[in-house]
Amino acid sequence: MASGEVHVDDIGTRFLVTVKDDGVVVDISSASSLAINFRKPDDTVVNRTGSTIGDGSSVSGVMYYDTVAGDLDAAGNYKLQGKVSLSSSGIYYTDIHTFKVHRNL
Repeated sequence: MASGEVHVDDIGTRFLVTVKDDGVVVDISSASSLAINFRKPDDTVVNRTGSTIGDGSSVSGVMYYDTVAGDLDAAGNYKLQGKVSLSSSGIYYTDIHTFKVHRNL
């Protein structure tokens, strides 16, 4: 998840999620697809491509997404969930995380 307060129209906010299966991290270094899906306050779902960090953290199940213009376009409560496809073992979903996007002055 992002650290700190998130605001409407923030660009470059990094959301980190960890993929686990029954509490054990999943090695996602060989994933065929990584996605982080956002549910906006109006219930619109936005699908974004996730990435892995080049420091080996993908072995520990960590992926991220950096927001772009239009991702955080409304104040309110958002939800996000990661999805990973591994050709060797199937599809994994992360826990659903809730976060608040605050208004600007």
